[in-house]
Amino acid sequence: IVCIRTRQTQPFNFMSHGTRDYNPKQMAIREKVFNTIIRCFKRHGAETIDTPVFELKETLTGKYGEDSKLIYDLKDQGGELLSLRYDLTVPFARYLAMNKITNIKRYHIAKVYRRDNPAMTRGRYREFYQCDFDIAGQYDAMIPDAECLKIVHEILNELDLGDFRIKVNDRRILDGMFAVCGVPDDKFRTICSTVDKLDKMSWEDVKKEMVNEKGLSEEAADQIGEYVSMQGGMDLAERLLQDHKMSQSKQACAGLSDIKLLFKYLQLFHVTDKVVFDLSLARGLDYYTGVIYEAVLTQASAVSAANEAQNCANAEESVSVGSVAGGGRYDGLVGMFDPKGRRVPCVGVSIGIERIFSIMEQKAEASPEKVRTTEVQIMVASAQKNLLEERLQLISELWNAGIKAEVMYKKNPKLLSQLQYCEEAGIPLVAILGEQELKDGVVKLRVVATREEVDISRADLISEIKRRTEA
Repeated sequence: IVCIRTRQTQPFNFMSHGTRDYNPKQMAIREKVFNTIIRCFKRHGAETIDTPVFELKETLTGKYGEDSKLIYDLKDQGGELLSLRYDLTVPFARYLAMNKITNIKRYHIAKVYRRDNPAMTRGRYREFYQCDFDIAGQYDAMIPDAECLKIVHEILNELDLGDFRIKVNDRRILDGMFAVCGVPDDKFRTICSTVDKLDKMSWEDVKKEMVNEKGLSEEAADQIGEYVSMQGGMDLAERLLQDHKMSQSKQACAGLSDIKLLFKYLQLFHVTDKVVFDLSLARGLDYYTGVIYEAVLTQASAVSAANEAQNCANAEESVSVGSVAGGGRYDGLVGMFDPKGRRVPCVGVSIGIERIFSIMEQKAEASPEKVRTTEVQIMVASAQKNLLEERLQLISELWNAGIKAEVMYKKNPKLLSQLQYCEEAGIPLVAILGEQELKDGVVKLRVVATREEVDISRADLISEIKRRTEA
C-alpha cells in the first residue's frame, strides 16, 4: 500500500481580496439591473462596443491623477508592459483615436480593476462592472451633457433606489476658483484631488491636508472653503458671474455660463428637481475638462433602504454606498492618443453598478417576494409511471415552439415531487400527462398558484401556454 500525503491548502477567501462569487439569486438581480440600464441606453440611441481587458501600461499612465497608484500592472514576462483597465473611458478614447472615429454615441458594460481597499458593505471591490454611456463628437454646448444627466435621472428613477441628488460642477469653475484664491498653477490638480474628498472628510480635515501635506497657504485654503460650501441652481451661477473674484477668471465665467445653459436644458427635460450646482464637487480624475457630475443617494433614502433591508443597529452602514453614478466632459483625452493630436470632444456618464447591486440585493433580502432565478414557464409532469417518452416528446414540442420548459430527469418521478419543485422554483404552470389524457388527446394544465386545473387539447396547448405567460 502506498500512502500519499496531500497538502492541506487554505480555501481562497475571495471577499477579503476584493472579489466575490455570485449565486443564481444575485445574478438574477444583476441581470434585471443590467436590462434596465441597457434599455435606457438604447432608448437614447446608443450602440455598443468592447475593448480588451488589458491595455499598454503607457495608455493608462498619467490619466487618473493620484488614483494612478490603484492601477493593476501585469507581471513583466518580456515584451510590452501591460496593465488591467482601470475604467472604460481611457480605453474608449484610445479606441476612437486608433480607429479615427470623430463621432459616436456608445455604451459599454464590462469589468474594470482597481487595487483599492475593498469595502464590501459599500459595494466597493477590486474587480467590478462599469456601465458607461458616452457621446463623442463636435456638437453645440451642453446639449449632449444635458442628455447624460437625463439618462442618470431615468435609470435611478426606474431602479427605484430611493431619493437621490445629482451634483453638478465644472472643471473650469474649479480651476478659476483655485486661481482667484491664490493656488499656484502646478498645484491645481493635487488640490482638486483633495477637494474631491469632501464627501468623505470634514472641511477641517480637507483643509489640513491642503495646508500640511500639499503646502497650500492657509489664506488660500480659507478662500476655497468659502466657495466649496456653496450650493444652488441657475441662480447660484448668475450670482457667481457677478462675484468680484470669480468674474476675474475667464475660465470660471465660461464654465458658469455653460452651467446656466445646462440648467435651461435640464428644465426642458424636467429633471432640475434632482440636480444641484455644488462647488465642492471635484471628481479627482485628471482627464475632465468641463462639466462634471455625480449622483448620490440622499441620507434619508439610504437609511430607509437600510432599515427595510435589515432591522439592526448597523443598518445605516450596510447601505452607506456613496455615489451611484458619475461622469463629465473630457475634450482633450482622445487627442492624447492621436499621433497628430486631433481632439474629439466627449462627454459621458458611468453608472456605479456594484453599489446599486448592494442596495438591490438588500432590498430583495427584505422583500417577502421570491426572486426567480430561472424563466421557466411550464413543467412537463406525469401522473403515472412509464410515461417518460411521452414527457420527452411533449417538452421537445414546447422547446421547438420557443417555450421555456423543464422536465424532471427521472423515469418515474412522483407527481407530488414534481409539483413541489414548481412551487419552490416559481414555475407558474404544469402540463400533466396521464394515461387518460393521452387517450383523449389532451393535457391537464395546472396553475401552480391557484391549483386550478383545466384540460387543453394537444393542438391548442402551445397557444394557451403563450396566452397565459405573455401577460
